[in-house]
Amino acid sequence: MAKPKKTISNRNEEAAAIHTIFEGTATETGEKFFAALVKNLAIVLDIHTALITEFDSTKKDLHTLASWINGECRLDYTYIISGTPCASVIETADLVHYPDNLQSIFPNNEIIKQSNLKSYMGVPLKDVNGVVLGHLAVMDDEPMQEEPTGLALFQIFAARAAAELQRLHAEQLIYEREAKLARLFNSVMDAIIEIDHDLNISLVNPAAEKMFGKKADDLINRNFTDLIFDGSQMKLTRLIDELDQKPVGQRYAWIPGGLKIISANDGIFPTEATLAKSELDKHPFYTLILRNLNDKIQSEKKIQSLIEETQYLKQEILELHHFHEIIGKSIAIQRVLHDVKQVAETNSTVIILGETGTGKELIARAVHNASRRKDKPLIKVNCAAIPAALIESEFFGHEQGAFTGATKKRDGRFALANGGSIFLDEVGELPIDLQSKLLRVLQEGEFEPVGSSETKKVNVRILTATNRELKRAVQEGKFRDDLYYRLNVFPIEIPPLRDRDNDIILLATAFMNRFAKEMGRKIEPLTENCIQRLKSYDWPGNVRELENVIERSVITAKYGRLNLGRSIPMVISKPPTTVNDAKSLNQSDRVLTGKELEELEKKNLLLALSTTNWRVSGDAGAANLLGVNPSTLNSRIKTLGIDRP
Repeated sequence: MAKPKKTISNRNEEAAAIHTIFEGTATETGEKFFAALVKNLAIVLDIHTALITEFDSTKKDLHTLASWINGECRLDYTYIISGTPCASVIETADLVHYPDNLQSIFPNNEIIKQSNLKSYMGVPLKDVNGVVLGHLAVMDDEPMQEEPTGLALFQIFAARAAAELQRLHAEQLIYEREAKLARLFNSVMDAIIEIDHDLNISLVNPAAEKMFGKKADDLINRNFTDLIFDGSQMKLTRLIDELDQKPVGQRYAWIPGGLKIISANDGIFPTEATLAKSELDKHPFYTLILRNLNDKIQSEKKIQSLIEETQYLKQEILELHHFHEIIGKSIAIQRVLHDVKQVAETNSTVIILGETGTGKELIARAVHNASRRKDKPLIKVNCAAIPAALIESEFFGHEQGAFTGATKKRDGRFALANGGSIFLDEVGELPIDLQSKLLRVLQEGEFEPVGSSETKKVNVRILTATNRELKRAVQEGKFRDDLYYRLNVFPIEIPPLRDRDNDIILLATAFMNRFAKEMGRKIEPLTENCIQRLKSYDWPGNVRELENVIERSVITAKYGRLNLGRSIPMVISKPPTTVNDAKSLNQSDRVLTGKELEELEKKNLLLALSTTNWRVSGDAGAANLLGVNPSTLNSRIKTLGIDRP
């Protein structure tokens, strides 16, 4: 026989039930409140199950905040609402009541079947906007009659549960916002200090701890005037009074000139500063935001230095398109490369000697690129190209106003080369008064910018080059002997091109291919005639002259062939290399007669014609070889009576 159906039959019973549940939950909040509510609700109503859930609208499931099942508190769990009586509560956002036959209504629900539940009543938990947050439900293993008094009790505590759930949501939101604010407050690079009207510190961030060199415990409740330099206190007090007079929403300002801060680590330094006023319970508080200007000044110096270095390196890149790997197989150039390899890994000073155009800068780059400093810049200075009045500033930099035209502070080449190498080309042209300062850099690694008394330290490897005889300059008093010996640690002498006979053709071919590619032209390989002509020239300008000759020849090339006739006007024999050649030269050191000149011309024409197999015109002809017009050559052949054998 079925038990009597659950009822609360009158107002007295309802009041007693409300009192019982209220006493059981009054002192609890959060999870404990929900647990106390379902327990007391189940006991008062004498039912099998009571539960409170939270609804996840994205996943369409319910998570139990608390549940009381058959006299026991159960752990929280999550379940899908589909196929449960709870689904109707969530979907309709209204009270749902199944007085009996619950198993037949939900035949596939295993929980209902296993617990032999017969009745159900649930009510949604809504926020102030009517959004469903979850639900409160009771279920029993006996039929449950809906009574007005019992229903009112159920809805009263559903509303109380909804309010508590909203409070928890609001509390969680506040916690997340406070955590986010704390992350922002603790991660900013500027120091943030909160002070009251008496300038006592109430709050600091980690950046402020770092700025003042003190922990928060040592700063809070301390008067801020202990941390600012004379004059800053009056400025701050005056600005606080000004903010007090401003309307709400405008109580903030920059502090003109900032504040001078006293730090335990860094002494006295300037800061940029802003001040803002706020109130809490009618008590004023002021927020100071400070930025260390020393950091800013150092950053600006670094940026300016990088800008200058970038500008310099851009210019270097423009010049570097002419530099490729060192080309040559001659014994002379291989000896130079061996010297480069030996000295590159050291920090020794290198002086590169050689005639104009032999490639001294290229060798300096090779030394730097093979050294441990290769990842740092190689800074180049042409000592002969800088006016004497400006060379000290170019080397060591200057302060603003150091001389007329010094409108801003500028780092010199030695500062740019710090950690790397500096190449002083034409070092023999240095003014004598600057040589002592260069010697100081070599010996002490320090210098002073023009207009400054501050000594700067640098770590720079010095590479130099000259085509002058420095030893003679020392004897003449034009070059310091102590500097000469400091520079002459490891000399590398580059041979002139005339001593690199076989390299001439390798270099000429490399230059020809490069210029042809740059100009979009197709040039045939060097002919035997071109090779002989290139080898027969003395090349007083060395590799640089050869490069210029080949460039001109490519520009004036005809039918894909180099025009050496335009670039090398006439064949100049090399200096005599034998005793007989020297005697012959000595014998010719006199005024020649007209007849002798004619014979000499005839002999030269016969040599040119023989070389070209008696071809007069064309790129491979004698006229081109001699650098004269073909018609002029034919005329001279007839005049001199030259006949082909």
